[in-house]
Amino acid sequence: MMRDISLAALEARLAQDLDRLNFTGKDWVPPTVIDGARVRDVVVIGAGMCGLVTSVALQKHGILNHVVYDKAPAGLEGPWLTIARMETLRSPKQLTGPAYGLPSLTFRAWYEASYGTEAWDALFRISLEDWMAYLVWYRRVMHVPVVNGAEMTGVSAGPDGLVALDMVIDGVQTQVLTRKLVLATGRDGLGGPFLPQVARDLPASLRAHSADIIDFDALRGKVVGVVGAGASAMDNAATALEHGAKAVHMFIRRTDIPRLNKGMGIGSPGMTHGYLDLDDMWKWRIQHHLNTSQTPPPRPSTLRVSRHANAYFHLGAPLTSLREDAGRLSLDTPKGHFDLDFMIFATGFGVDYTQRPELAAVTPHIKLWSDTGFPDTLPADLKDNALASAPDLGPAFELREKTPGACPILNSIYSFNFPSTLTHGKLSGDIPAVSEGADRLVRGITSALFTADIEQHWTLLETYATPELLGDEWQDADTKEAP
Repeated sequence: MMRDISLAALEARLAQDLDRLNFTGKDWVPPTVIDGARVRDVVVIGAGMCGLVTSVALQKHGILNHVVYDKAPAGLEGPWLTIARMETLRSPKQLTGPAYGLPSLTFRAWYEASYGTEAWDALFRISLEDWMAYLVWYRRVMHVPVVNGAEMTGVSAGPDGLVALDMVIDGVQTQVLTRKLVLATGRDGLGGPFLPQVARDLPASLRAHSADIIDFDALRGKVVGVVGAGASAMDNAATALEHGAKAVHMFIRRTDIPRLNKGMGIGSPGMTHGYLDLDDMWKWRIQHHLNTSQTPPPRPSTLRVSRHANAYFHLGAPLTSLREDAGRLSLDTPKGHFDLDFMIFATGFGVDYTQRPELAAVTPHIKLWSDTGFPDTLPADLKDNALASAPDLGPAFELREKTPGACPILNSIYSFNFPSTLTHGKLSGDIPAVSEGADRLVRGITSALFTADIEQHWTLLETYATPELLGDEWQDADTKEAP
């Protein structure tokens, strides 16, 4: 009962803050009507953290005719309760994340209202369950217009320069027209899980990517291999061990596990707001350095694995051969031969449009960094295929055309997801600067909508005729006798 009362008080305070700030802007965008129906001004695909804060930013800027679609059931948006297998978030608990500058909307405010100040003081890291519960609450109190069970299956050019979306909503096919489309689709936003060719050659029954739904109960008593040494590798290895795997072997290409989180060394408001204005070489150098250094797994995640006596870390052990043999996996590495029952590849994500059939009509036209010619000028030690495949975005996360004029709707599609990192920095995938990212995105959308409608706004200016003075507020001196 105390929890409900505390949350109710927090929600009342938040409502008061929003009212005092006049937070929800005037609905200023002129309606676009096709066949008698109003077209959406913005459609957001993805109701995870990035999609939610995008909606809040749209509300603040008075773009109220928007909707957020997510194919997951309510409460399962994003990775938190499905494929995220860490015990807690990596980010420090005090980061404000998607709160968009509203103290009463922070995770801390929600947590203290839910569990008390002493519980907050004792908290080390945020659990997945609490983070998801916070996002569900955030969605409710900010009135984010989410439609669940809604999957985008295609995107193409619509009438009058609009973006046409093929949607399946609650199993029913329909088309939605929108002026702007935001892809708030997470780490795999323009592709999907990366699997090396050796993994693709294996039967799906014997391998998985760390981002797959995995039946860990089926791994009880089995010998499991995990490729990688990052956070997801540790979390999947630990989950297999905790579900009773007979042994888990971690195969790590490097001779040591990365220990320094280099990104922490440059994080600042300067990086958040200044990175976009760096020249291509600086952006490339920073991201290439982070890629080659790699982010270490969190210490708690690593200890979660190593506390099991049947966990084995094989350093300097890249896969030299891997094949199926009589229903099992036969693996060779420089550290020896291994027979496994199952292999989990924690090998990250990549830009791979073959995994995004819904974007097939536009992907041939998307300008990548490889299309700029810049990567071709780099010395061998700076070559990076992953960076070269990143989209070369505009200043508001908008996609750009490889050939100008070939696919004009691209500048109405915004890549507010992890592949935007090379152009914009980490503003659309991680907690620390996601509010700043959403603000940059929505300011760009606001400007684009206004400039596109300038003729209508000019007409409003010319025809505006609501007087503030009625003419009875003064008397002309010529009609009065001076003293």
